[in-house]
Amino acid sequence: MGLDSILSYLQNKTILITGATGFLGMVFVEKILRVQPNVKKLYLLVRASDTKSATHRMQDEIIGKELFRVLREKWGADFDSFISEKVVALPGDVTFENLGVKEPRLVEELYNEIQIIFNSAATTNFDERYDISLAVNTFGVLQVLSFANKCFKLQILLHVSTAYVCGERAGLIPEDSSSMDKMVKEMGNFDFEAVEKGLVQEKLNELKALDASEEVVTNTMKDFGIKRARLYGWPNTYVFTKAMGEIFLQRSKDNLPLVVVRPTIVTSTYKEPFSGWIQGFRTIDSVIAGYCKGKLTCLLVDPATVLDMIPVDMLVNSIIIAMVANANQSSGNIIYHVGSSLRNPLNFFQMHNFIFQYFTKNPWLDKDGKPVIVTKGRILTTMATFRMYMNIRYMLPLKGLKLMNKAFGQYFQEIYVNYSRKLDLVMRLVELYEPYMLFKGIFDDTNTEKLWRTARESFIEVESFNFDATCIDWEEYIMHTHIPGLLKHVLIK
Repeated sequence: MGLDSILSYLQNKTILITGATGFLGMVFVEKILRVQPNVKKLYLLVRASDTKSATHRMQDEIIGKELFRVLREKWGADFDSFISEKVVALPGDVTFENLGVKEPRLVEELYNEIQIIFNSAATTNFDERYDISLAVNTFGVLQVLSFANKCFKLQILLHVSTAYVCGERAGLIPEDSSSMDKMVKEMGNFDFEAVEKGLVQEKLNELKALDASEEVVTNTMKDFGIKRARLYGWPNTYVFTKAMGEIFLQRSKDNLPLVVVRPTIVTSTYKEPFSGWIQGFRTIDSVIAGYCKGKLTCLLVDPATVLDMIPVDMLVNSIIIAMVANANQSSGNIIYHVGSSLRNPLNFFQMHNFIFQYFTKNPWLDKDGKPVIVTKGRILTTMATFRMYMNIRYMLPLKGLKLMNKAFGQYFQEIYVNYSRKLDLVMRLVELYEPYMLFKGIFDDTNTEKLWRTARESFIEVESFNFDATCIDWEEYIMHTHIPGLLKHVLIK
């Protein structure tokens, strides 16, 4: 029996992509265009008021990025015409019916043409405003599902979730929905959508009645999101609303061919289209940035905690293989954990050493051009010891400053307010990240490993779609790919 072709499957396909301006979305777009130029059409759903604005956003925030350098070099003078032929910027929004696409003829065209839907639209801020996170990560999924059910030729809907929908579980975390079983059972007793939408509207009405500033509204809705997430048993708004999105998806999918991919921490490209490309700060990168600038002198972390990472190009490869392998199959609840903690673990102790070694050899230069000398810093392994350290090191001096400010007739008021605000921000961030810095879970990837095995046995071009995390040499990747990429594409920019 002959092997199947991944590229043949992608040939002449029409794909709808949500979240295309995000890190993962644009890497997916670039890969498809680079490996299969004979794809029929990519529709990129972009938040914009009209086609002109959507096209401008697409050019500025996706196609114009350095990520597309290899593709641009490949096509040369024909690059623009190739993009205009293959890629369509679609003004819309996943929070609206028909994904916010307003033109009836275009909606009908999409219903008749779309064969693959890649849903990566999400707000990934841990403490996003609750109204926004709920609208995009939870109820936006229902809008995508509703749209998918109207696509006559649909072969696969692939939804990107996150491995951390498991909450704060420990041990081996299975590739299933068991972490949500309790919530699903509770939802049998009340209408989650009606209750949460009602509470959100009530809170917004209260703030409007108080004539609250935009800053107060934002901060209040952020706090409200954390409160609701913790009430239901999740550590932050992001993972809670993503978990709820998954629950609604599984409850409402019927016989739709559906795959859920749950990545862990997504990092810079491993190899494609070139190594080290990254956009913005990923989870671990804020730690690297603070460390290299000498601003991070202590860290709340268990050195034995496994830092589960996956390079974005490997994740995209797994997504494409999952699409091809599961197309036109409406079987069960297919979930893939895409990460590294089970088969190629990297712990925080190792990561800390790699970062220290890199910036000892290649120090960051401050604004005066002087090298910043890094130290290993202080590692605090529990929240209690961290709070004690912060009290002695920062809170007591702040209280002293407060007394001095009062004694000198508010002379130090501006310094006191700025210092206090920065300290509040640090403590908020630490509380948000604590569950991950002290995380005790390892993600089972039996389904993903089976997918990789199937790919090796069944597909011709499998080497061009590698997502085997066991091949990653973490020291080589962190020291020679990820940190240099972060410096080049984010920090120095």
